[in-house]
Order: sequence, then C-alpha cells, then structure tokens
Amino acid sequence: MTAAIDTTFLDALAGGDPTPGGGGAAALMGAMGAALISMVCHLTIGKKGYEAVEEDMRELLGQTEALRATLQEMVSDDASAFDRLMSAYKLPKGTDEEKAYRAAAIQNGLKGATQAPLECARAAAEVIRLAARAVDRGNTNVISDVGVGALAGWAALRSAALNVNINVPQLKDRTFADHALTEIAALLDECGALTDSIHARVTAKLG
Repeated sequence: MTAAIDTTFLDALAGGDPTPGGGGAAALMGAMGAALISMVCHLTIGKKGYEAVEEDMRELLGQTEALRATLQEMVSDDASAFDRLMSAYKLPKGTDEEKAYRAAAIQNGLKGATQAPLECARAAAEVIRLAARAVDRGNTNVISDVGVGALAGWAALRSAALNVNINVPQLKDRTFADHALTEIAALLDECGALTDSIHARVTAKLG
C-alpha cells in the first residue's frame, strides 16, 4: 500500500508564519518514530518464528500507538503555546497596571512555551526507550525501521531541547527554568547513549 502524503502541515511549515515551527516539527518527528515502531510490531505479531515475543509485541504496540497519538496532539499544542506567548507580547503597556499585567502574561506564556517542548522531549525519549525494546524482538526483515524510529525519536528530542533552551533564559521563575534544563540534560544523556546502542544493534543484525 502506497500512502499519499498530505502536505498541508509541510506547506504551513514552509510559509511565512512562525507557527507551526520547530516545536511542531519535533513532535511530528517523534510521532513518526512511534509509528515506525508500531509498524514493526504489526509485522512481528502473528509471524512464524516470533510466537515467543508476540505477547510482548502486542503490549509494545499498545504503548507506541498511545504515544503516537500523544505526539500528534503536541504538534498543535506547541503552536498554541507559542501563539499565546505572542499574544502576551502584543498586550498594551501604556500604564503601570498594563505593564504589570503584560509582564505577568509574558512570563506565563514563556512558561507554557517551555513546558510544551519539555513534554515533547519526554515523549520523544519514550519513543527511543520503546525502540530499545523492539530491537531484540522485532521481525528482522524490518529491523532497520526500528533504527529509523529511534533516530526519529532522537531528532525529536534534540529539537525539543532547543525549544526549551531558547525560552529558559527569559524566565524569571528560575526554579522552574533550572529544573527544565536539568531534566533536558538528563534525557539527552540517557537517550544519546541509548540511540547509539540501538543503532549498533540494528546494524549488527543487517550483516
């Protein structure tokens, strides 16, 4: 089956508006990674020689499909968070009261624009973790797709991290900002090593 590509999102991404942007693209990359792991599960379940892992693969499929749905929603969530931040910057600032309200709205908007990619990064990390489970259980005829799924998750994670990093310097809530940076660093450290491991294991199975 050949699926036609709906270019609506890509056309919007290439357009002159700031949304959708890199945050939405990160979520879409993560969703594609989850979808690839789902495909590997489908092509393993019920196949001769994989009876011993069928229950595990069915469980994994449920998790990857739930994760894909979450990441798909994050595409629009990221744009909404950015749009709220831009709306805050456009608030009037003619009086002291207006300035105070605008400043608070901007900080709330920045926090939301940081939280959205942080949640995307968490979901992308889970894509990589699920790929690690699939690499030793999946149908070897499509094992390269596990590797592509993991790499898509890694690209999503690193991209989401950039969108966290661009917002945290402006946050006045330094506790929130520091926690976000610490979590991102931990996810990058964990998943960078895990992605390399998955890639090496996939490559070994290709020979």
